[in-house]
Amino acid sequence: MSTALPGARVRVGGWAVAAGVAAVTLVTALAGDRPGTDLDALGYALVVAGGLALAAGRRAPVAVLAVTGLCAVGYKAVGFDVPAVAYLVAVYTAVRSGHRGATLAVSAGLLAALPLAALASPADGSAGEAFAQARGVLELAWLIAAGAAGEALRQAELRADEAERTREEAARARAGEERLHIARELHDSLTHQISIIKVQAGVAVHLARKRGEEVPEALLAIQEAGREANRELRATLDTLRDDAGTPAHGLDHVQDLVARARGIGLETTLTIEGQRHDVPPAVDRTAYRIVQESLTNTARHAAAATASIRIDYRPGTLAVRVDDDGKAAPGAAPVPGVGLLGMRERVTALGGRLRAEPRSEGGFSVQAEFPVGRPS
Repeated sequence: MSTALPGARVRVGGWAVAAGVAAVTLVTALAGDRPGTDLDALGYALVVAGGLALAAGRRAPVAVLAVTGLCAVGYKAVGFDVPAVAYLVAVYTAVRSGHRGATLAVSAGLLAALPLAALASPADGSAGEAFAQARGVLELAWLIAAGAAGEALRQAELRADEAERTREEAARARAGEERLHIARELHDSLTHQISIIKVQAGVAVHLARKRGEEVPEALLAIQEAGREANRELRATLDTLRDDAGTPAHGLDHVQDLVARARGIGLETTLTIEGQRHDVPPAVDRTAYRIVQESLTNTARHAAAATASIRIDYRPGTLAVRVDDDGKAAPGAAPVPGVGLLGMRERVTALGGRLRAEPRSEGGFSVQAEFPVGRPS
């Protein structure tokens, strides 16, 4: 709805300008001197047609330029001394659209044709009078002014577009620098502290076992938590660095995930269904992350032997599914860990849906669907 309204306003505005110009030139023709021949009706029709042609100025500026010029030559040949207002508006629109060469060529032809049209008109007069009448229809100064106005606005729009593009690039650069700064800060502070906790817990567990003492459950939990926190933090740092500097991986790199999963003993298969089509970059990256996180969880927690990845390109939708045959029991509530929460936030932010739950036949399933628009 929001994109349709501006287009409708432009069309209404174009018709309003066209109708206004047609009305003004028609009134001028009615009020001026006319030859009083059988061609008067044709002259009025050409005057109105030249004005109404401006309604298509934005869609076909060069064609409208030619039509308004021919109408001006036509009603001048019939004997109507009506200023070529419609042609001046067409010149402004064409130059604003970037058609300076075509405008110059058509205008030169029109300036040459108008005196000939004045000589051919029913009105009596010398060649000098014909040239004077032609100049009255299209003053060179007004023609130059219309072209200059169109060029000035075109340059202003180009500068505005360039300024907007520069602002966007600067914003992306600042965001990238901020992500790198955050990554460095996290690495310098948290990674060091977590590593110390992990090492100290490992040493305490080792000494307790060496002495034959029972290792406290709290100490084992600290050791495991340290390992998990260190892995999650490194994964987060990799994500920040990828987003800030190097191109992020997408669905083209899922086969690499399959190879890595097989390398650690998880038999993984990849199936791609449907007619592959382009998807938005954000969806492409997020779909890859869903597969990556799902395989990581399967390898760490599921005690699974196999995993399957299915990527389905549907009209207007991309579906990603990762299944494993791990220890998750049917009907059991999934533990809402950081990984699952992160996946859900990524998918929801793109207008998609995520289901993560145990399968009826055992194991776990992660299913994500993204709206991607109609394939081109």
